[in-house]
Amino acid sequence: MNLGVKELDRLSQKQLETWVKQAQRHSLLGQLPTYIPQLAQVNSQEFVVQILTLGGKSYLAGDTKLSFPLMSVIKPFLLFNRLVELGEDKVFQRVGVQPSDQPFNSLEQLQTDHGWPRNPMLNSGAMTLAALLPGQDADSRCHYLCSWLNQYANCQLFLDQDILESVRSVPNPKNQTLISTLLASGYVDDPDLTLDTYNQICCLSATILDLAQLGLLLVQPTDPQWQVFGHIVKALMMTCGLYETSGQFAVKVGVPTKSGVSGAVLSIIPQQGAIACYSPSLDPEGNSLGSLFLIEKIAKTLNLSVFN
Repeated sequence: MNLGVKELDRLSQKQLETWVKQAQRHSLLGQLPTYIPQLAQVNSQEFVVQILTLGGKSYLAGDTKLSFPLMSVIKPFLLFNRLVELGEDKVFQRVGVQPSDQPFNSLEQLQTDHGWPRNPMLNSGAMTLAALLPGQDADSRCHYLCSWLNQYANCQLFLDQDILESVRSVPNPKNQTLISTLLASGYVDDPDLTLDTYNQICCLSATILDLAQLGLLLVQPTDPQWQVFGHIVKALMMTCGLYETSGQFAVKVGVPTKSGVSGAVLSIIPQQGAIACYSPSLDPEGNSLGSLFLIEKIAKTLNLSVFN
């Protein structure tokens, strides 16, 4: 094994627990999201982290039984699945790879790009890819993606019906306008089906172990021929995974990372392992304050940046 593989394995459980306490204090500066009622009711001080390495190490802090919706953390895996099943050409005829300096649900960005979804980590890009999932209805499309990921990542994702009902209970005019714009520009044909599919896959839920297992699928894909698709996904996580703060995080920390409004965050350490976190208190951009604080501590201390 090369030196890089050993870096993440060098972490100590005591170090991790110390940093988790610091991260919990840091998360007090954030806020819970209010536009999905159920997400506004969780314990804002909950903190769970699971680190799995290719060297066989496992580090854990927090409640292993706690489950949480992945929300936008599903987006890299939707992209990965569509790349595996359809190939690069078909996928990137429908969605771009350019970073955005706008929020994840920005209509202005989509309008500036004349209805072209700029990247798969934005809502518009993920909706476009959700429209390419197989199945006659949203239920079967969500079930397909969930089963595929469970099979190849050895995890146990499930659709959280309570979260889904909470999402459906409050109108989301921004997503409605995004889907209408995508319909007008020809990137989706059935807006209701597409939006329902998108909502369902965002409500796929996991434990912290499941999320770390998903990360390992990108570190070391089940099929060696999928490596090239893993490289694409990790590159887009680096440049687009934290929305308008992606560039800043890439410079400061330098590991491919994706966040979700639930407080879930996944970082990939290429050729080494995965860091999965859940801390629901968010910064103004919608990223988990505590999770990003912890990942930065780990990455800087262990010299994990891909640019080193």
